[in-house]
Amino acid sequence: MTDTSSTALPRTLSPSLFLFTIIYGGMVVLAGVLGNKQVALGDWLAVEAGIFPFLLLVALSSSVSELHGQTAANRLVLWGFVPLVLSILLTALVLSLPASPEMDPARLAAFETVLGQSPRLMAAGIVAYGTSQFLNVTIFSRLRGREGAGTGSTWLAIRGAIASALSQIVDTLLFVTIAFSGVFPIANLMGGQMLAKVTLSILVIPFVITGLVALGRNLDSKPTA
Repeated sequence: MTDTSSTALPRTLSPSLFLFTIIYGGMVVLAGVLGNKQVALGDWLAVEAGIFPFLLLVALSSSVSELHGQTAANRLVLWGFVPLVLSILLTALVLSLPASPEMDPARLAAFETVLGQSPRLMAAGIVAYGTSQFLNVTIFSRLRGREGAGTGSTWLAIRGAIASALSQIVDTLLFVTIAFSGVFPIANLMGGQMLAKVTLSILVIPFVITGLVALGRNLDSKPTA
C-alpha cells in the first residue's frame, strides 16, 4: 500500500470563509439572547431584537454562496447547528445548577428570565433556523444563474433582497406558529414580524451583502505569508 500522507495537499480555508464562519457562529448564539428584547421601530411597530443577528446570518450565508458556491454556504448553515444546539444544552445545564447563596436574587431572576426558554421555543428556533437559512441559500444561488450570470453588484443586491425577504417570511411562519400557536392569537405578531423582516431585507440587507462580498474578495486577493 502506498503511503500518501506526505504527498497529500493540506486543506486550506480562505480568509473570507474563515472570518465569515466565526461571525456566523457567534450570530447563531446571539440571536436567541437578543430576542428577549422588544425593539420599537417607529411609533407603530415592535419587533424582537433577535431579527438583527438573524438577518446578518442571511447576509453571511448569501455572501459565502457568492464567493465560494452553494455547497460551501449550505455547509456553513449545517455547521451552524453546532453552536446553536451546544448553546441550548449549556444554557440548560447552567440553569439547572444551584445558584450561589451570595448571588443577588434580582440578578438571578433576571438571568433566568432572559435565558430560560421553553422546549417549544427552542424547537421553534431550530426548525425555523434550518429551514429559512437553507431556503435563503437555495433562492440566492438559483437567482445567480449558470456560469456566473448576474454577478454585477446591482443584481447581487437584488438577489440578496429577494432571497432574504422570502426566507424570512418562511422563518416567521414557522417560528411563530410552532412557538405560540394555541398560546395566544398570533396574527398580529406574525404580521409585524413579517413586515419588519421584509422591510429590512429590502432596505438594509442588499448593502450588507454587497459590503461583505467586497470585503471577502479583498481578503482573498491578498497573498498569504
